[in-house]
Amino acid sequence: EEEGLYSDTVSLPQTSFSQRAMAATREPELQQFWSEKRVYERLCETNPGEPFTLHDGPPYANGDLHIGHALNKVLKDVINKYQLLRGRKARFVPGWDCHGLPIELKVLQSMKSKERQALTPIDLRKKAAAFAHETVDKQRASFQRWGVWADWSAPYLTLQPEYEAAQLGVFGAMFLQGHIYRGRKPVHWSPSSRTALAEAELEYPEGHTSQSIYVAFDAESVSESLAPYGPEGLRIAIWTTTPWTIPANLAVAVNANLDYSVVAAPQSAGGGRLLVATELVGSLTSKLGLGEGEALEVVATLKGSELVGTTYTHPLAGRSSMVVEGGDYITTESGTGLVHTAPGHGQEDYQTGLKYGLELLSPVDDAGRFTDEAGDGLAGLNVLGDGNTAVIEKLKTSGNLLSVDPYQHKYPYDWRTKKPTIFRATSQWFASVDGFRDGALAAIGETEWLPAVGERRITAMTQSRSDWCISRQRTWGVPIPVFYDRQTDEPLLNEETLSHVQRLVAEHGTDVWWTSTEAELLPEPYASDAGRWRKGTDTMDVWFDSGSSWASVAEAREGLRYPADLYLEGSDQHRGWFQSSLLTSVASRGQAPYKAVLTHGFVLDEKGFKMSKSLGNVVDPKLITDGGKNLKAQPAYGADVLRLWVASSNYAADVCIGDSIIKQTFEAYRKMRNTARFLLGNLHDFDPAVDAVPLADLPELDVYVLGLLDDLLAEVRAAYDAYSFSRAVGALQQFLVSDLSNFYLDVSKDRLYIAAPDEPRRRSCQTVLSRVVESVAAAAAPVLPHLAEDIYQNLPYATPHASVFEAGWPAAAPAQGEERRGRAAWAAVRSLRDEVNRNLELARAEKALGASLEAKVLLHCADPAVSEALARWSGASNGVDELRFLFLTSQVELVASATEVTERSLFSSTREEGPAATVGIAAADGTKCERCWHFDPQEQSQTYEGVCPRCETSLSLMGVAPRQRRAAAAAGYFGE
Repeated sequence: EEEGLYSDTVSLPQTSFSQRAMAATREPELQQFWSEKRVYERLCETNPGEPFTLHDGPPYANGDLHIGHALNKVLKDVINKYQLLRGRKARFVPGWDCHGLPIELKVLQSMKSKERQALTPIDLRKKAAAFAHETVDKQRASFQRWGVWADWSAPYLTLQPEYEAAQLGVFGAMFLQGHIYRGRKPVHWSPSSRTALAEAELEYPEGHTSQSIYVAFDAESVSESLAPYGPEGLRIAIWTTTPWTIPANLAVAVNANLDYSVVAAPQSAGGGRLLVATELVGSLTSKLGLGEGEALEVVATLKGSELVGTTYTHPLAGRSSMVVEGGDYITTESGTGLVHTAPGHGQEDYQTGLKYGLELLSPVDDAGRFTDEAGDGLAGLNVLGDGNTAVIEKLKTSGNLLSVDPYQHKYPYDWRTKKPTIFRATSQWFASVDGFRDGALAAIGETEWLPAVGERRITAMTQSRSDWCISRQRTWGVPIPVFYDRQTDEPLLNEETLSHVQRLVAEHGTDVWWTSTEAELLPEPYASDAGRWRKGTDTMDVWFDSGSSWASVAEAREGLRYPADLYLEGSDQHRGWFQSSLLTSVASRGQAPYKAVLTHGFVLDEKGFKMSKSLGNVVDPKLITDGGKNLKAQPAYGADVLRLWVASSNYAADVCIGDSIIKQTFEAYRKMRNTARFLLGNLHDFDPAVDAVPLADLPELDVYVLGLLDDLLAEVRAAYDAYSFSRAVGALQQFLVSDLSNFYLDVSKDRLYIAAPDEPRRRSCQTVLSRVVESVAAAAAPVLPHLAEDIYQNLPYATPHASVFEAGWPAAAPAQGEERRGRAAWAAVRSLRDEVNRNLELARAEKALGASLEAKVLLHCADPAVSEALARWSGASNGVDELRFLFLTSQVELVASATEVTERSLFSSTREEGPAATVGIAAADGTKCERCWHFDPQEQSQTYEGVCPRCETSLSLMGVAPRQRRAAAAAGYFGE
């Protein structure tokens, strides 16, 4: 009873804001609130600023979302929510990539063999569309659970008729400007998918090993310079990592500027003479496995240009072919310096073949099997398997094989089937990058790339890019709207046919291409002669699909703008979506589709390893937000913790995640939530409209903290503007922990709890807390929207807005010159406070003192400027700026010398700088107040027993009746 005599007179925090997030239930409630109030929609409609368009790169609609999706979509949402808070109309249209082989394979894998055999193209397309729509619905729900705002009811899907029609419009514009053509040339071909592939559809796994071979071609005739050394007995040494391409060999290419040697070979290497690059004689010697004492003896050395014109006999086909001049791609890094050239199976080979008018021989079918053209005994064999082995055996039998050597190197694989690809000449449709390469490079230079290394990456890729193969031999996609003459195979493609098909697709979707006859698909006068024409069966590369999204979304949708303000995807998209979008936009519109491009890295496990189901290190974002079956082992941390992980990461590089990282992130979130709860709890009886103290009347401490708040808002705003979200989060955490919890809130508890509700010193603190909590909620809202909204909904006073997002970005307080000038002194006081606490800990450890209020601080400061401020605050009478409240002690005495401090103190310490001062701890003077626990040398109250004069004033203002300990005891005894 004695201890609780005044407990009912203390103003303790009160709030309905929960200490626990209860994210699994509370976050969906807040999302429902946003939906019912149409917060996102109304901001996009009514915000006064310019539109801001972050164009969404479409994820593939073929499975569940993974942690990489979370990184990507949360980053986009942070940016959009910040732009909305800043007053811009940040409408976000989410997209999905719905065509292509992965979805086609998913459909086929779900069917039985007989069902697959009976499947028609249109049936397959309908099943693929249904699968894509189902996946989109699942992924959309996950994105929404993460608190991502978007036009979820009106996304863009690459299978929508209006999208497909816009894509055909881009194709048509490029064709009519001469950038698209049909040709037969070698392309990346996937036997496992039976379609051509673009560079962006390839991957290069580690550890691929090829059977490389050294082969000797017998010279048939020789150039003038080689006449003394052949043709009799002269053989041309070549090397290849693709033995299966030997049947298609039509030339051997040399570098005109390299030195080549005629070397005498020992009998163990077939005898005679070999032609090899001079720098590679030693390498070839090591590969031939010569006996002891045997070597390749250099007979003569000539320039590559002197070998051109020499002919040789193909070892399998028996035809005569020529040594030709290649280019700088021929080096002495490996092989023999004489390059086996098969124009139907290699890009450089093709270019050399064009130069010399060589046939485009490619004796391989769609399944990657040799055709009859390959020669006896090879037809039907898989070129990547038994066909490759058969070629090596034939060369061995013919006596032309010098050596077989396993060779580990990077080799292209189909990114979908994870199986090797080949280079194969087929008739395809191409975008001629040469026609607009300069424009693309200029557009790259006009775009802001974040980080800057992105510009170098996409520039190098665009400079070296060959023509883009845009046709695919698949059913599920947008058709290339071409017709072929049934007799000549000549294509029919012009403005009239393009426009007609585009109109049909806009109305019916691309299924119309498969359900309609040529007569229905062709405009007049061609429809009248429809029997002459055959519609094509190729579809467009899915990178052309997604790369045209700017046309159907940014350029076409209301409230968006083209070029978009920002594209944001993973760093691998410099060769993917960023590039395909750039090429289609520059080729058809003459400009880049974006003003800025921001990239993020990949997500790894917490040890830095790539995630893999086989390794068991895959992190499912759903487990983070909603928890697992065992909530103790896998708690439901909520979407905000997932978002905080994203925003706290250095996403420009690869990002790590795992249990310990998420737990650390949750701990940071918990501290922010607890601080917000304290702020709200101490505003339970505060109404800014009635109780706020004018800025000019605030104590110096409160003005100082508002200055720190304004600095925080400026720092966070600059960080958001620079997309440096970890900097924004770090600044927020630093302010909440260091400036608020460890300092301002610590020293303010006394006046918040002890002062009468309406005392100026309490209302001034609440004025600051009100502004702080609203500002911090707004600053955190882009990253932690649920927490921010929860704070805003729990403000204990009326607000002019329904949502924290409608309140907008907080305005800075009017600049206070005095506050700015006093910063150094405040920093000094906070530093001295740390020194005081160190001495108090020593006193507690020695049991000299208990609580800090049992102490008096003795202080001598040698810094004149700081001493002046200390003297002013020591004599302050506003109940706020007094040093004793700042140091959480009962008294502070400024003394004349360091010696006096040391002599009078129980414990003391001296610091030489920041500021130079001597601090000591002594026992406090006076009697302990039973209400505020401060020691006071003044006589205690006669009205309120055991209470100091300060508390007497507060109790009187509160209208508390006089209290005596004996009276309280008697009342308890008699039950009154």
